[in-house]
Formats: sequence, structure tokens, C-alpha cells
Amino acid sequence: MSRTEGGCLCGAVRYSFEGEPAGAMVCHCTHCQKQSGSAFSTILSLPESALEVRGEPIIYRDHGESGKAVDRIFCGACGSPLFSKVEVAPGMVFIKAGTLDDASGFAPSMHFWTRSKQCWVETGDLPAFEANPG
Repeated sequence: MSRTEGGCLCGAVRYSFEGEPAGAMVCHCTHCQKQSGSAFSTILSLPESALEVRGEPIIYRDHGESGKAVDRIFCGACGSPLFSKVEVAPGMVFIKAGTLDDASGFAPSMHFWTRSKQCWVETGDLPAFEANPG
């Protein structure tokens, strides 16, 4: 099994997981746009039990466009967004792909919350959902 590692900009919080994530996707919700400081957030999903975290990240409780709770987890020292946990997917964690030491092997397979996407963002041939998939 392969081990994937990542962490925040300053190195105060590091994480790792074994094996492949359940999925790689792009979220276009307005809250992810604000939290990432970008037009979207590229994320990997995996069972929370598979994630090993070293350091003391901070949790900010948000309520996303769906109205459901979203815990946004970030480094308290440098502010790097690291993970999210969402009420609509209990037991899962969503890793911000940009925090991986090497994100090159994780291409997104879908886009969601596209009703909030920036007009200049192209989704290509990937499945796209106006809100949460499913």
C-alpha cells in the first residue's frame, strides 16, 4: 500500500494516509471559494479513520450553502486550509489537494456545486452537479 503525506505551509501540521482516496473532486461552493481564496477547492475524500494527523489544527464550524454543518480544519500558525468534515458525509474527511506533498497523481473525477462556479471555469467532460452529488 502506498503512503501519501501532506501538511500546511509552515509544517506545524502534517498528515498521512495509506492507500487510495475514495475520490478526487472539485467543489465550487461559495464557502470553499472564500476559504481557499480561489475559484474552487480541489479535494480528496477518504474515511476519517484512515487519516493520521500530527500537530494541532484549528476547527472553524461553518454552515455551507446546503445549510449543513461543515468543519473547516486549518493550521493555527500559518492559516493553511487542510481538511473539511461535512455533516452530509459522516465518517469521511475531505483533504485540500493543494496541501499534499505531491498531488500529481490525483486528478478530479467530478465537479459539484457548479451553480456557484465562476463563469470562466470549465468543467470539461467530467460529471458536474449543481449541488452535492447524489
